[in-house]
Amino acid sequence: MYAPERHQQILERARTDGRVEVTSLARDLGVTPETVRRDLSVLERHGHVRRVHGGAIPVERLGIEPAIAEREGVLAAEKARIAKTALDELPDQGSVILDAGTTTVRLAEMLPTDRELTVVTHSLPIAMLVAARSNLHLHLVGGSVRGRTLAAVGPWAERDLHDVHVDVAFLGTNGLTVEQGLTTPDLVEASVKRAIVDAARRVVVLADHTKVGRSDFAHVADLSRVDVLITDTGIDPDLAEGVQDAGPMVVRA
Repeated sequence: MYAPERHQQILERARTDGRVEVTSLARDLGVTPETVRRDLSVLERHGHVRRVHGGAIPVERLGIEPAIAEREGVLAAEKARIAKTALDELPDQGSVILDAGTTTVRLAEMLPTDRELTVVTHSLPIAMLVAARSNLHLHLVGGSVRGRTLAAVGPWAERDLHDVHVDVAFLGTNGLTVEQGLTTPDLVEASVKRAIVDAARRVVVLADHTKVGRSDFAHVADLSRVDVLITDTGIDPDLAEGVQDAGPMVVRA
């Protein structure tokens, strides 16, 4: 097994179990404890885990929100499949909101060239992609830019979003559970996400399987406000069934 494959397995186990231990990882992965410690050091440098005595804890359990640059390479293949599947939810013509996030950036990169769309976003990376496209009409939401996510937040952003009504909103989330709905670590980000939900006729959530079944500090919206969840095939079948019973259609990319 190559190191990147080990890293992915270790990270997924940490997020599922809440922590990982060096000795059990070494046994299950068939490597030495020294190899596991090096793997954990790599994951810590990339901002995914925090080392503790005998193992590591995923940063999500510590209430630490990784920066967008740290999240770009995590589950890249899954995010690409989710974004590609999300293209089926685009209107033939009309308007969309693209929320800030690494998966929505991938969607922005894949937006079709054969139709005109109005794109509303508060994400600086997405705005840079959309502004260069002649068939896409950009409306950039203003506000205070949050460095961790490169997204405009605050009262200005919320007022801008209250003035529009789009066909589809493509929303990211840090956590998604049946009980808590959509959640995110930051209160001001949560307020902007709620405004996005309110501004859309349909809401499509893009979230890899590690987000499903976990919750964060700030509540965004109940699952009854979500029309479609697009995730990847790694989602636990029982979790997927529970989400779908709560309202949204679950699509596995």
